Amino acid sequence: MQPAITVGLDGSPESLAAARWAADEAEKRKLTLRLLHAWPLLAPEAARVPSEVDQNYWAKRLVHTAQTELQARHPGLSVVGSLVADDAQNALLQAASESEMIVLGSRGLEPVQSYVLGDISMPVVARAERPVVLVRAESREAGAPPAPAKGVVVALKLHGSSDGLLDFAFRTAAARGVPLLAVHGRSVPLHARVPWGVDHNVTEEITRDVHQQLSKALRPWREKYPQVDVVDSIRLGSPAKGVVQAAEGAALLVVGRRAHRHGMAPHLGPVAHAAIHHGRCPVAVAPHD
Repeated sequence: MQPAITVGLDGSPESLAAARWAADEAEKRKLTLRLLHAWPLLAPEAARVPSEVDQNYWAKRLVHTAQTELQARHPGLSVVGSLVADDAQNALLQAASESEMIVLGSRGLEPVQSYVLGDISMPVVARAERPVVLVRAESREAGAPPAPAKGVVVALKLHGSSDGLLDFAFRTAAARGVPLLAVHGRSVPLHARVPWGVDHNVTEEITRDVHQQLSKALRPWREKYPQVDVVDSIRLGSPAKGVVQAAEGAALLVVGRRAHRHGMAPHLGPVAHAAIHHGRCPVAVAPHD
């Protein structure tokens, strides 16, 4: 199958915003865009069925309408529609194994529940083999130019491998021609707390140590993507809050999750949860070892 970005469609404002974001990204990466609409009750395709008796009429219309709009916006982009007679969660997880990424609409502060045609919830984000990008509905007025974006923000832990996370973040920044901000949040330890606030000698030592670790983690990726301007930022306090604040106005916030292993329940950490529920920009959840 040709490399593609797959977006889940259900006709909601969130899924249409996701489709527009995915089309922009597919064009930048020179990939095919696949519009996926899944519903268990889709009928087997029959030839020459009148629209008034075609059980799949509205599903076809939903995909066709989005495809027509996106093709007009991106004349050179390959856009294909896909109707799948399956539960949406299963269809998306299968599509993830065949795609560069999955893009879904997100309701942000509301519970993560109905991304595409009913209850999809966390399993798609937590189990997908490839990055899942969550896009909120567009709030700007029609015809208004998009607000300038700061670039790509990636939230980094400093224990264990983050290769999958960093590869996705750097490739995205390179494709968009924007800078990359690598953010690490670190809670202030108890021994640094004093009656008047924090012991700055301790926090400065922590900051120096973290900066060295960040530089080491980013060095091979800076060498691999010399065209990407990289800045690192250390946020002392709540890591989740620090990452969400750092991503205000960003083009994309990239957070990681441990790749799902057999016998282990899917798990998202507090930073990923905060990004999904409170992030105002698109959020990518990328699996890594």
